[in-house]
Amino acid sequence: MIKNAALSIGFDACGIAKADELSDDAEFLQSWLQKGNHAEMSYLARNFEKRTDPRKLVPECKSVVVVLLNYYPKQIQNTIAPQIAKFSYSKIDYHLVMKLKLRELERQICDCYGHESVSDNQHVFVDSAPVLERRWAERAGLGWLGKHTQLIHPGLGSYTFIGILMLNIDAEYDVPIRNKCGNCTRCVDACPTQAISNGSLDARKCISYQTIENKNEIPSELHTKLSNCIIGCDICSDVCPWNKKWSKPHSHEELAPISEVLGWDIAKWQNLSKVDFDSAFGNSAIKRAGFQKVKQIIALTKPEKSEINVENLDL
Repeated sequence: MIKNAALSIGFDACGIAKADELSDDAEFLQSWLQKGNHAEMSYLARNFEKRTDPRKLVPECKSVVVVLLNYYPKQIQNTIAPQIAKFSYSKIDYHLVMKLKLRELERQICDCYGHESVSDNQHVFVDSAPVLERRWAERAGLGWLGKHTQLIHPGLGSYTFIGILMLNIDAEYDVPIRNKCGNCTRCVDACPTQAISNGSLDARKCISYQTIENKNEIPSELHTKLSNCIIGCDICSDVCPWNKKWSKPHSHEELAPISEVLGWDIAKWQNLSKVDFDSAFGNSAIKRAGFQKVKQIIALTKPEKSEINVENLDL
């Protein structure tokens, strides 16, 4: 019932995993944090036990329902203009879109299994709590974690938003699928800042972190490596052969792009005013970065057409 309901609501995929401690991830996360790979994201070091065991986060949790929403766009930006990551194309912040759909899924589950199937505590998550969403998606059989640390779904690729719903009931659980990255290292090789290695990400070098999460000045040694990115970065995903094979345009009206922005040229971005920024991005995920941050990064970039040609990648 749960999976059918999720698909009927508009999610593109759904899987279910048994709530349990992520012991292997706990060990990896501890080492990752000790190396400082989380940069200034201090919240990643907090609530460690809750992050690695959903039963500590939602005490009655027995099942973790994971849903995916495809956000790969039908159209992309002018390639020589300053680039924003595809997740930020939509007029409406994806967090709102995902949470509305998850609330509807919760309602249908409660109608079927009773209100005791969900906790009185927070149990709906979209990048909003100490939850390892990608690992739970993997455990729920929805794909595997590529060397770029993104979830790769067989059929959708890695351009998907992940939502989590924790339930107090048992369910029929899915089985993880085999990692199919093999010896491919295209995402690792393509990263301009060498932020990826051995399936791990050093946020201090990551363009997405620097252009979104970092509240301080971008290190000078990275100024020439931003690769024309001003909000997020899709380079490691764009070069992935599985994305070439599986990524397909979404059909979600809620994720309709800010169409005028896709056509903005270099001059428009460079002369962007606060009024124009607020008008275009007032309800989008881009507002998180803020106007001043975007303008500062635009001043650092040197727009040029990307040398990455995903059309010529061999599978």
